[in-house]
Amino acid sequence: MRKYLKRKTIIIVSTSCAVVAGAFAAIALLNTQNRVQIEFNIHLNREAIYLSIYAEPPQFAIWLENPATGENKQVFVTYRASRGDWEGKADVPVALPRWKTVFRDGGAKERDQEEIAVSGATPKDDYFRVRAEVRPGSEWICRIEMNLAGDYNDHYPQFNHETKEEDEFACGQPALLYKAEIKAETGNEYIPQIESMSLWEDGKNRLVPPDRTITSAHKVFDEITVKIIKPKPQIINKHNVDNQNILQKDEK
Repeated sequence: MRKYLKRKTIIIVSTSCAVVAGAFAAIALLNTQNRVQIEFNIHLNREAIYLSIYAEPPQFAIWLENPATGENKQVFVTYRASRGDWEGKADVPVALPRWKTVFRDGGAKERDQEEIAVSGATPKDDYFRVRAEVRPGSEWICRIEMNLAGDYNDHYPQFNHETKEEDEFACGQPALLYKAEIKAETGNEYIPQIESMSLWEDGKNRLVPPDRTITSAHKVFDEITVKIIKPKPQIINKHNVDNQNILQKDEK
């Protein structure tokens, strides 16, 4: 009799656990309904980085532009640029001129969980990944600006013998600005293209078409993809009712 009761208890407990687990799984799946994320995947070319004078990873920034309003929302920016940690220099505007113009001088909104839901960046094996949640079906212009310090060449030398000027900020080749126009529908995939060289001249940002003076900077990111995905199922929905209107304000 005791064995029977014990077996029955085990069956009841196991069944209850299975029901609870199923309920949690259902909740997790429901939490992904009517939600999409923009996933940025970037692979760093270590060989190109090591050929620069400092052999340090590049500075880069990622943001989203609303094509209807022109408003910008920051997704990610590297630590040195975001904190102004330039090893003794107060500012290095030539590093990311466009980002500086938009987010420092222009007053655009930086990463704000009430404005844009951004998953933590995850670098792994020279891959960088970050996700931003947006309204399904919304349209965006993705911007990525990148600069590798000390990647000198004949056109952008460390010391210009003709002008007798030294590269004050060790910028090397100018920052490159990538662009992709996207629609946030699950399954869509995009490859951002270099739109322009991003220069800092006379206290202002100037964008010019890329030309042959760029010899290696375009190889620093040897793979960039932008994918529209569904969030991974989670029992606890980080994006609660207070965050359900993520980036929707800009679409109204």
